Amino acid sequence: MTMQVSKTAVMAIKAYQHQAKLLFNDYLLADPFIPYTSVIGGVLLCKLIYDLSQFTTLWYYKGYAGLMKIQRAEWGNRCISTAHAIFISGMALYLVFLSDVFSDSDGPITFKSSSLSTFALGISVGYFISDLGMIAWSYPSLGGLEYIVHHLLSVVAVAYSMLSGEGQVYTFMVLISEITTPCVNMRWFLDTAGMKMSRLYLLNGVVLFFGWLIARILLFGYIYHHVYLHYYQVKQMFFFGFFLVFVVPFALAVMNLMWFGKILKGLKKILAKRQQTD
Repeated sequence: MTMQVSKTAVMAIKAYQHQAKLLFNDYLLADPFIPYTSVIGGVLLCKLIYDLSQFTTLWYYKGYAGLMKIQRAEWGNRCISTAHAIFISGMALYLVFLSDVFSDSDGPITFKSSSLSTFALGISVGYFISDLGMIAWSYPSLGGLEYIVHHLLSVVAVAYSMLSGEGQVYTFMVLISEITTPCVNMRWFLDTAGMKMSRLYLLNGVVLFFGWLIARILLFGYIYHHVYLHYYQVKQMFFFGFFLVFVVPFALAVMNLMWFGKILKGLKKILAKRQQTD
């Protein structure tokens, strides 16, 4: 009798697993639904990472409980942006340079996409929507007007590319610049933890300087060079996509140059203080 009940339970579990797999493949990962399920998934992942950061940070940083409420909120917010940056920059590097999704072999690269690339963009849209909501809710504690402009441009450009399938190669090229975000957040974490004069803070500043120079200054020059070489394909895009290819990278490049000046100024200040103490 017990064996029969056990077999029935196993069969029921397998049946549920099969149904769940069908639901996942036929709906959640079906091409027409990917943009929507991935955006929702991105928002839910942001919420999950934020909640987990509130608990796990207490294990490795004892001073976390003594932080102000807005500092704890920013801590969680930066944990989310770090996780997103690692995910999307990794996906962007893979899709642009390692995969054959955007190869020149057959047809214009400006109209090429895949289920994986669309899914990755959807996760990114979910992140930018969540982060924009947090910034607006706590304005200006989590970021000023420049952050709102940056995120609005990102949401519009990434969402359009995700939904239309146009210009995904250039969207991912721009998203490679997110690779510098973990260093930006680490700078804030170390400062908040009172480690501004540590070697780790200095090392992080040096890595951020060179990373920013490569990923947020030189990369944008490469993007426009790539657009120039493929202009005959770019001009086949619809007007709005064509407009985004030129305007969004330019606007982001201007902001990146402004922030790069601040990074350089901050690095010089740290080096000067360390020379005084030595």
